[in-house]
Amino acid sequence: MMVGRLTAAAVTLAVLAGTPAWAGAATQTAPGTVTRPILSAAEAAPFVPDNYLGWSGAYAAPVADPWRPPPIATRRPDFVVGARGFETVQEAVNAAYEAGGTARRYIAIFPGTYPGTVFIPAGSPPLTLYGVGRASGVRLEFTVDATITPAAWAALVNPDGRYAEGDPAWEMFQSCATRTSTTAGLCATVVWAQSTDLQLKGLTITNTLLDTVDRGTHQALALRTDADRTQLEDMRLISRQDTFLANANDVARIARVSVRNSYIEGDTDFVFGRASAVFTHTRFHLVSTRKASGGVIFAPNTAPTYPYGFLVTRSLITADEGYQAAPTGYLGRAWDQGAGATGYLPGITPNGQLVIRDSILGVGFATTTPWAPAATTARPFTARIDAGRDLNDVTTNRLWEHANHGPSA
Repeated sequence: MMVGRLTAAAVTLAVLAGTPAWAGAATQTAPGTVTRPILSAAEAAPFVPDNYLGWSGAYAAPVADPWRPPPIATRRPDFVVGARGFETVQEAVNAAYEAGGTARRYIAIFPGTYPGTVFIPAGSPPLTLYGVGRASGVRLEFTVDATITPAAWAALVNPDGRYAEGDPAWEMFQSCATRTSTTAGLCATVVWAQSTDLQLKGLTITNTLLDTVDRGTHQALALRTDADRTQLEDMRLISRQDTFLANANDVARIARVSVRNSYIEGDTDFVFGRASAVFTHTRFHLVSTRKASGGVIFAPNTAPTYPYGFLVTRSLITADEGYQAAPTGYLGRAWDQGAGATGYLPGITPNGQLVIRDSILGVGFATTTPWAPAATTARPFTARIDAGRDLNDVTTNRLWEHANHGPSA
C-alpha cells in the first residue's frame, strides 16, 4: 500500500506509532550520491534531539545546557480570549506582559477566528498560549504580503490601534513600521514572538494570502519565532511561501525550537531559519495550488561553523496530487542569506544544516535530486561522499538523510 493511497490521518497515526510495516525497511545506503547524500549509522549518531537542543549561548563558544522539553501542560488559565474574556489575543498577551514576574502565565484561547496579528515581545514572562478544543477550531488569521511597503504594512496591521505607544509590543511594531527598506520583508507574519520559553499548543495560524497571488516571490509568514526555548505542540501552520520562520534574532547566539505532533503546509521554503530546531512526529505538506512545480520545504540558514540546524525525525513528508502526478518537489535547500552580492563565502555565509531521519517520504519528490540549489545565490547542491568525509565542510552542502522510508526515499 502506497502513502498516496492512505488518508492523511491514517498515515500520521502510523508515523506516531512507529514505522509501519507497509513502508518497508529503509533502503537508503550510505554514502549515497553527491546529489543525494546518505548518512551511515555511525555518522548519524550525533544527530539526535539531545544535541540539537543541548547547547545555548554564542555560536563561537556554545555552553552545555540540556533542554528536554516535556509535553506542554494546559493548566487553569490566567487569561482567557473569547468566552467573555479578551476579544483579541494581543490584549491577553499585553496583560500577561504587564503582570510580569518569572512564573509561567497561561492564556486559554476559546474556539473561534481571531483576525489580526499577534506580537509577543521579549521580556514577557514564560507564556503558554493554548487552544481550547481542537486546533482546527482555534484560528489566528491575517492576510499580509511581504511585497508591500513598510508604511502600507503599518496601516494594514494596525487599523484598530492594537499597537500604541507605551504598549508592550510597540517597539516590535515600530521596528517594522519605520524600516527603510522598500518592502515589509519578514515583518509579514501573523504571529511574531521574541519571548524566551514560549509555548504554543492547539492553534491554527494561517496567513490567508494563500493562492490570491501568483507563483512569484510573495513571502507570507504564519509564524516567526526569534528566541530560545520555543516549544510548539499540536499546531497547524498554513501559508504558501515562508510559512514558519524558526529564527535566531541575535545572529551570534543559539536559539532552540522544539516542534511536536504538528502540521505545516506551504509551497516555497516554508520551514526556514537559523534556529537549532527539532521536528518530531510532524507532517510537512507541499502543495501545488499556487506553484505547480519545483516547490521546496526546508531552507535552513545555519551559522557556518555550528553543526546543528534542523533535525526532522519520525515525521511525515507529503505532497498533494499535483506533485504526485509530476514529482518535482524538493525536500529543501540551503539559504545563503546575505550573499546575494558576494556569492557564497565559505565559513562566512550561513551554510544550512539539516538531517531528515527515520521518517516517511511520500510521493511527489525528485528522487535523484531531492535538494535544490541554494536560495539567494543559486549555489549548486553538492555533498561529500568520500570515506571519512567532514560533515561540516564549509565548502559543500550539509543537507543529509538517514534511514528514511516511503516512495520518495
